[in-house]
Parts: sequence; structure tokens; C-alpha cells
Amino acid sequence: MSQEEIIEVLLSQYNSDIRKQLVESLLVAEKNEDTERTYTLMNQIFSYTLSQLGWSIANNAENWDPTPLKVISSVFPNIITTQWYKEQALHSKKNIDILRKDTE
Repeated sequence: MSQEEIIEVLLSQYNSDIRKQLVESLLVAEKNEDTERTYTLMNQIFSYTLSQLGWSIANNAENWDPTPLKVISSVFPNIITTQWYKEQALHSKKNIDILRKDTE
């Protein structure tokens, strides 16, 4: 599935109010250090995105492809202000660094 198709599917599944509420819920949960439930939903959406893109860390270890995070930030524009988003980017980078070291 293309990046644009995934964005269209997510936009159709989650209307503007729901997307806004999800990001607001993430920010509140992070502030209150009670992220488990909200992160679970966001992780499910992110997993769907990764799956539909056929994206994996192993395939992207050489050349970092930020497409999954771009898709998520296109659908949830304010998500980039959350700790969840920052952790996804950091976690991916750490795993890629580990894979690179293993192949050296």
C-alpha cells in the first residue's frame, strides 16, 4: 500500500475530532505519567502503518526511511509534540545503530 493510500485509510478511520483527541490524550497521559492505554492505541495505529508499508528495521538499517513517522505525522499533525513520537524515532535509530554494529 502506498503512503498516500495509508494516509487516506487512516483519515477515513479517524475523523478530525478523534485524531485531535488522541494527540491531546497522549499529551495529558505523558504529563500524568499514565501512558499505557493511550500508547497502546497509538502503537496499534503505528503497527498498522508499518505493516501496510512493509517497513522493517532490518530492511532500513542501511538507509534510514522515515516514511512511517511521516505518515503518522501527516494523519496526526500535532503528534510530533508528544514523547511517544520522539520515542519512536529514537527507538528506531537505536535499533538501526545496533544492526549496523552487528554487521561490521
